[in-house]
Amino acid sequence: MALIASHSEKNVIRLELGQNEVLQGLDEEDRAELERQLVIVEGHKGEFLLHQGVLEMEQYFILDGILKRVVANKEGKEMILRFANERDMETSYAAWRLGTPTPYSIVCVTKARIARMPLTEWVAFLEPRPKAKQVFEYCVMRAMSEIMAHTITLHLLDAPGRVHRFMRKHPELVDRVPQKELASYLNLSAETLSRLRHSGKI
Repeated sequence: MALIASHSEKNVIRLELGQNEVLQGLDEEDRAELERQLVIVEGHKGEFLLHQGVLEMEQYFILDGILKRVVANKEGKEMILRFANERDMETSYAAWRLGTPTPYSIVCVTKARIARMPLTEWVAFLEPRPKAKQVFEYCVMRAMSEIMAHTITLHLLDAPGRVHRFMRKHPELVDRVPQKELASYLNLSAETLSRLRHSGKI
């Protein structure tokens, strides 16, 4: 972990943060203040950034790589709720607002570089900046809406339909998400997904 000011790639990181959907509207003074609170983390494939059930939550801005939001039951069965990549963010803001433990984990799907900070500090940063707060809350609601739509899709569409929907909605992820992870997200076996691809049905 490292602060941006002391990072060897600080100029690249600043550029990537400026391209983040939530942060791109900030002025230079706001960026400088936020930068002092962010820590840069290099996440490895399969590494947990946030564990389901905790109360200590953080805000994550994805600079490089792919993260997943995943929920598991007591038996260890998992369901992937969403993927997020560069220029996107991950958060457990809704759980924080409700005062409940986070209902999911956030895990690195690939090697990833993330800027992170405690959620309490992020919320405090947003309070005097209503425009940034509005953008952030819109992104939170959009992610929740996407998860709801995905859950409905799993029940209403057949296997090829689920794959086609993902390809249409997330073309930038189709060739980047490992096949095993994609199959899990679509509630398919990796073998079924492979068979659909080889048969020309997707």
